[in-house]
Amino acid sequence: MLRCLCTLIFFIPVLLIAAELKPFTTDGCSAFPEGTLQQKTLWHNCCVQHDIKYWKGGTYDERIAADRDLEQCVSKAGEPHIAKLMLAGVRVGGSPYWPASYRWGYGWPYFRAYGALNDEEQSAVKMELNQLKRSVSPKVGPMRGNSEP
Repeated sequence: MLRCLCTLIFFIPVLLIAAELKPFTTDGCSAFPEGTLQQKTLWHNCCVQHDIKYWKGGTYDERIAADRDLEQCVSKAGEPHIAKLMLAGVRVGGSPYWPASYRWGYGWPYFRAYGALNDEEQSAVKMELNQLKRSVSPKVGPMRGNSEP
């Protein structure tokens, strides 16, 4: 009985924390180059889109789709061999069980693993992505009146 009570006392705070989504961060292509020597950021945007999906997390099938999307994006950038190499890397290194900053579901506290996001979690993701879009949208400069040359 005491063991059961201690277990509950430990896990209740973990369950309460589970809904807290960290702000989106990206490290681009993690430890992998973001382009060629000639085009240094050729597939950088592919990696950022992949990071958004990894930050969000979700089911095992969603992870497979995210990894395939990365492969297709890098392939469309003209580097199909690099795309295959990157796919292999994210399949091995992106597990939600690795204690890494780039693991599947890294926006959530560790131990979330695979699983569909509930309505509250989906809402938190949507709010964070909307806030992110607003922060990177081009800012409108000051209006210029007729008095300026």
